[in-house]
Amino acid sequence: MTTKNSTNQKDIEAPSHCGSKPKKIAFGIAPLGFISIGIVPMGIVSIGIVPMGVVSIGAVAMGVINASIVGMGIFSAGITTMGLKVWSPENNAIQESINRSNSSSSKNIYAYPTKAQAESEAKKIGCNGVHKMGKLWMPCAIHINPN
Repeated sequence: MTTKNSTNQKDIEAPSHCGSKPKKIAFGIAPLGFISIGIVPMGIVSIGIVPMGVVSIGAVAMGVINASIVGMGIFSAGITTMGLKVWSPENNAIQESINRSNSSSSKNIYAYPTKAQAESEAKKIGCNGVHKMGKLWMPCAIHINPN
């Protein structure tokens, strides 16, 4: 016989997931909390393999502030970073990506709002075709790592 108390206890111990109320601190696989630690953590502060949050620390980080191998956000620090302000050991300084040169001597390849802009950049850097990246267009038929 199952009592109401045992059912409530199971609900309390169940892991958080998308659509559920976040915990204060969550651990595990795809934890959802204000502070999340684990594999694919989601929250305000996220630490793990693929963290997604306001502050993200891990292998592939997505958020506003990232410290990772591959970071995507407003402020990103790591090996391969994408954002408004980025830092990587290769550049050894914080740079603003919106002010970087799009010349053919630049190692950085950017995404553009139109296919025509990406085609023009592909000609400048010497590759063929373009490809779609989300809602943006990037030069070259396949995605290349510029490093």
